Amino acid sequence: MSNVHMQPVSSSNIAAIGWAEDILYVEFKGGRRYTYDGVPETEYNNLMNAASQGSYLNAVIKPNHLVTEV
Repeated sequence: MSNVHMQPVSSSNIAAIGWAEDILYVEFKGGRRYTYDGVPETEYNNLMNAASQGSYLNAVIKPNHLVTEV
């Protein structure tokens, strides 16, 4: 995650989000960090523009993409 630009977000649970080469990077406020594979840029943009990033992550990203804790 160190070479990916992480964008701070206004979320009750998510601290920052980044994206590069179809990999979504999510850092939670508790300090845990995850990657989600195969996330197209359009989904990343939808996540960043969602009224609730946490709700979008739970509804769209988590059920459809392989997650790895880093």
